[in-house]
Amino acid sequence: MSELSVRDFYDDLARDYHLLFRDWDASMAYQAEVLGGLLRESLGAGPHSVLDCSCGIGTQAIGLALAGHRVIGSDLSPVAAARAAAEAAARGSRLPAAAADMRQLPFKDTSFDVVLCADNSLAHLLSGQDLRAALLGMRRVLRDDGLLMITVRAYDEARRTRPTTTPPQVTETRDGQAITFQLWRWHEDGERYDQEHFQLIPAGNTWDVRVRRSTCWALTMPQLTEFVAQAGFTDITCHSPASSGYYQPVLTARRAPSAQ
Repeated sequence: MSELSVRDFYDDLARDYHLLFRDWDASMAYQAEVLGGLLRESLGAGPHSVLDCSCGIGTQAIGLALAGHRVIGSDLSPVAAARAAAEAAARGSRLPAAAADMRQLPFKDTSFDVVLCADNSLAHLLSGQDLRAALLGMRRVLRDDGLLMITVRAYDEARRTRPTTTPPQVTETRDGQAITFQLWRWHEDGERYDQEHFQLIPAGNTWDVRVRRSTCWALTMPQLTEFVAQAGFTDITCHSPASSGYYQPVLTARRAPSAQ
């Protein structure tokens, strides 16, 4: 998957991304509560400096900023990053956000206490080379013993069963119900799949059908753990939805202190 096509996918989705949630503001608060709890367990109450390097329209970043953390957002999509900043301001918070590739983060070394990469964003990196570049960049901008937080789909089971669709998400809008779902076509390697992301938006007596296409790498948690360890992280912990309360598996890890 080319960088441009992923950026186009999220540039186009940015206006409708909130429709992935039944109640976007409620989801912001819930995700901030769970992720903030994991953050406190590792680093204490804070507030902490946080880079959300795949901030999208701000689902996690805004919630963490409203909870008092000093959050900066970046995203491959300039349209999504701009909306994140605007949505934060509309809620009385501040979220500096910029367009940036997570493989080439434009931030100084050891700038953050926490780097967050949520909503299965790593799945768009389709090669080990790109994944390593992103993780090394996240490590670079973290302070010694800083916290890495990654959330991904539960791909361990998906790799075994190879689902071809996701359950529909129905969201109430002023104009009626919007429906979101995906179709998956698995590659022969059994690890990657092409997704068609459908949204049916009510438009009078009919539907506005919006389709976006992308490719993802269904990384299992053992695979991701190995890549994270190779990038120089320690204390790697995998938190299942049952244990964390989060809607996706969460991996946390610490940046190993630099050699003196």
